[in-house]
Amino acid sequence: KFSGPNFTESYCWPPVARGCDVVAISYQGNDPFLYIPPVLTFLQLGSCYKALPNRNGPLALILCPGWKKAQLVFELLKTYERCSRHLHPMLIILGQNKEEARSMKIRGCEVIVTTPYSLLRLFEHHRLLFCRLCHLVLDEVDVLFSDATEQIFTILDYYKKAIITEEWEYSPHQIIAVGTHWNKHIAHLIKEFMNDPYIVITAMEEASIYGKVRQIVRPCTNSERTAVLLQMLDFTHNDLQKVLVFTNSVNEAEMVHKALKSNSIFSLKIHKESEFNFKYVLEQWTKKYSSGAPVVLVLTDDCIQSLGITDATCVIHFSFPSPRIFAQRLHSMSDNFCNVIKDSSVDQEYTKARSVILLTENSAYHALGILHYLQHAEAEIPPELHDFTAKTLEAEEDKKFSRPLCGYLKTFGICKNRRVCPDRHQINLQVDVAQNIPDKIIQTPGCVTILPLHIVNATNYFGRIVDKQKDQYTILAEEINEYFKKPSNKISVKNVEKLALYGLCEKTLFHRVQVVEISPKEEENSFFNIKIKYIDEGRTSQVQSYQLLHLPARFQCLPPQAVEFVVCRVKPIDNEIEWNPKVTDYIHHKIKGKLHEAKIVHTLGNTAWVDPMVGIELLSDLKMSINEYNIRSEILSTGLGTDNPEHITQLQKL
Repeated sequence: KFSGPNFTESYCWPPVARGCDVVAISYQGNDPFLYIPPVLTFLQLGSCYKALPNRNGPLALILCPGWKKAQLVFELLKTYERCSRHLHPMLIILGQNKEEARSMKIRGCEVIVTTPYSLLRLFEHHRLLFCRLCHLVLDEVDVLFSDATEQIFTILDYYKKAIITEEWEYSPHQIIAVGTHWNKHIAHLIKEFMNDPYIVITAMEEASIYGKVRQIVRPCTNSERTAVLLQMLDFTHNDLQKVLVFTNSVNEAEMVHKALKSNSIFSLKIHKESEFNFKYVLEQWTKKYSSGAPVVLVLTDDCIQSLGITDATCVIHFSFPSPRIFAQRLHSMSDNFCNVIKDSSVDQEYTKARSVILLTENSAYHALGILHYLQHAEAEIPPELHDFTAKTLEAEEDKKFSRPLCGYLKTFGICKNRRVCPDRHQINLQVDVAQNIPDKIIQTPGCVTILPLHIVNATNYFGRIVDKQKDQYTILAEEINEYFKKPSNKISVKNVEKLALYGLCEKTLFHRVQVVEISPKEEENSFFNIKIKYIDEGRTSQVQSYQLLHLPARFQCLPPQAVEFVVCRVKPIDNEIEWNPKVTDYIHHKIKGKLHEAKIVHTLGNTAWVDPMVGIELLSDLKMSINEYNIRSEILSTGLGTDNPEHITQLQKL
């Protein structure tokens, strides 16, 4: 079902399949398909590897920024390997337990998919890992360099030392780096570890960072823009200039052109209503510059593609651009971008191409996107832009006020992707009052007995707080199950209502459930899908409408019992933001449906943070219980979790 390579793949695949070093920066730079087909193609050429030592070790190594991406790449390799010779790929994710790395067998494996941290743990016990390595792939290279800079350069050094021996003279050695953003570490990668690489950049704003375009921000009021523009276009110096002044409307273009003309600055103009055609403007653009005089062209954004100018030396953003338009404008200077390989010594201050942004009081709408770009470009940023974006960020957060509190914030005390995270990152007192947690527990925090029933991940569960003296829910559950034992009481619901409470039979037990969502396309059908929430357990599920049973009012009086529990002061290793399924599965089997003692250290909304949480074993003969295990210690013992001392402090700040 593959229709053919996309734009970036069309440029990447040929050099990768020829065994060349390749760097690819693209909006699709996180897609493994940029390199998987051509790498698999090259690996078919068995004759290329005959000179390699006859030892165990992979031919290709794919480094991914986390276990989740490594899992995806591994699944893709298994899928497309069916079309090629068997390469016996391995997915290797290692924790901090040294015995696991020591006992790892890599015999017969030709492709390893792993993370930088896991690879270095493996290398400690398998020193010949690089002895046959021909292809090193850095997947999401920008993320790898931001999250594991030291580890990546250590791996690159090992690889460089491995391929300088004589036996490598007739064997392929290739580094492939793909990502979405350019950064200075990639420039170092090219200079120190690559051999005449192909560099493919299809994201134009990233190409401008690669090309060392100087970014200048000039704060001014909206009424001062024309005066600032005239000041910038003072051509008393000897540098020849080809300047594009971008405006966002016909009226603005006419106004700027008129101002330049009245100040004796020769300028051209083009917009959809101007009488000059594109051919004439382009002729003048070339002719004036050839005669030794600077040339200025005032234009609107809708003319960029038709003109096709790529040799401008300066772009002035008279109107503040959106990030998409910004990239198109920068493309107009692409002929003057520096070449990192040839011009690595050129200081950004002295590059030919420059981009000038006029920042006014009307620039707030797109200011945040431009700020992130300028930070990424390591440009000098005036305080006015920070002030603009602070207000924008505040407004963005205010829009999220009805959203749930961010899960990463709750689980780890910090959200690394706050800019794109859809959830709330501040307290909403209306929503965050304690729910489903008895008042006496909030007033006197101490040890409580909890029963985890739905395991979200290694440190996040839903369950109930159990009252040791007289548990109201236990009494209610017995009454509900006794009631529904009579067939005459099992009355199916005819008209299902959203948010209403019903009964539901699951195997031999009956539960209280709430309707969360009714499938919109099937409302007219006699039977339709319904999303429900088990209000006393916290999990959700899809059921058919006929499965819902009428629940008498006396069974609806007790409030929902499900509480969210978060175990404090532990997080995944290696800067991961999600728990490895190995840890979650281990904890799931250990704690689900078993009584635990926990100390509640914080409550917010329906969430209780616990530290510690211990499994207990009831000794009925002695009428006592003993602590069997500590959840946090169990997670740390897997080697896939590490200490998170700031967790509670961050919650208190919040």
